[in-house]
Amino acid sequence: MKATTIRKSLLCSAIGACLMGTSAFAADPVVSTTGGLPGYEVIKASPSIDKLQRVKQTLVAPPNVPEHSLKSPAAPRVVQVEMTIEEKEIEVEPGVFMWAFAFNGTVPGPMIIVHEGDYVELTLKNMAKNQLVHNIDFHASTGALGAGELTHVQPGQEVVVRWKASKPGTFVYHCAPGGPMIPWHVVHGMNGAITVLPKGGLKDKNGKSITYDKAYYIGEQDFYLPRDEKGNFKRFETAAESMADDKEVMDKLIPSHIVFGDRKYAYTGEKALTAKVGETVMFYHSQANRFSYPHLIGGHGDYVWERGNLADPPAQNLETWAIAAGSTGAAMYTFRQPGVYVYLNHNLIESVNLGALAHVKVDGKWDNNLMEQLVAPRAYKE
Repeated sequence: MKATTIRKSLLCSAIGACLMGTSAFAADPVVSTTGGLPGYEVIKASPSIDKLQRVKQTLVAPPNVPEHSLKSPAAPRVVQVEMTIEEKEIEVEPGVFMWAFAFNGTVPGPMIIVHEGDYVELTLKNMAKNQLVHNIDFHASTGALGAGELTHVQPGQEVVVRWKASKPGTFVYHCAPGGPMIPWHVVHGMNGAITVLPKGGLKDKNGKSITYDKAYYIGEQDFYLPRDEKGNFKRFETAAESMADDKEVMDKLIPSHIVFGDRKYAYTGEKALTAKVGETVMFYHSQANRFSYPHLIGGHGDYVWERGNLADPPAQNLETWAIAAGSTGAAMYTFRQPGVYVYLNHNLIESVNLGALAHVKVDGKWDNNLMEQLVAPRAYKE
């Protein structure tokens, strides 16, 4: 069979499966009439859940995070969030375009922050103008492939799902419609993170409470953009048109771009993250598809939860830490000097050449007790 025929067959079967709502785990999805996973006896939810306080969380675009308190609520709540899926073209670098599948229109999707014991009630909408079926898999949740089997939505549909945040930590969420569509959606930006703050708050290895003044969410992305015979990046009229060429690049496992956010150097220059001397900043960092090695040039990880296990004692005073593929980690640092810091993936090829870095502009007074230039550059005598 010719290569072009194989590619056309792959495109038709993969796109067709997604458009028809099929997955790698089941045939046509069955709509539950009980609220649970079809085919199983269901234990009904406790009526007490309906009596819990209901709060709406306003989601914001990364690298910002929604307003939240580090103090645990007096009782569990139902935290209502709404996300709208948008298929749209983004500019990964000047003149280079990719079709993104975006939760709430952003790459990555927005951070959600709740507390251990809360219930997350998500309304997920698939815009009518979209072409593909989408869903959401929360690594923080329990059952139904992370709610993926209960959230398949066609264009123009919405679904509402509720799950208990029983596992504290910070976790990835992503689209997982089935088969080869899973990696295709994930590496086209369809991922984000949720943080479930532990009961009693964050604590160091001695059990002492630790807090932060502000937080940022770094959603690292690996993109696989195809090139034409002249080596130029291709541009496609629709997402479906790009799928076969995208997969050829993806299967070689060599990203064309590795970025924070939706494009190269998105959080640099005028769009740099900001802080002040004396402020403690939490960096939540996700990588839905591959490993990453965060490092803060000029600073450290005062407290680090590499695997996002926020209820456990953090590691302390790390220079570089690791984020596993399909995972979110967290690192906290109190800035002690002003200046421009670089937060990056310390695979320096991936950060400097491919784009996985951000700037942090810190205001305040310089402290010569920590660092002082004793002699300015000058010629030396042999």
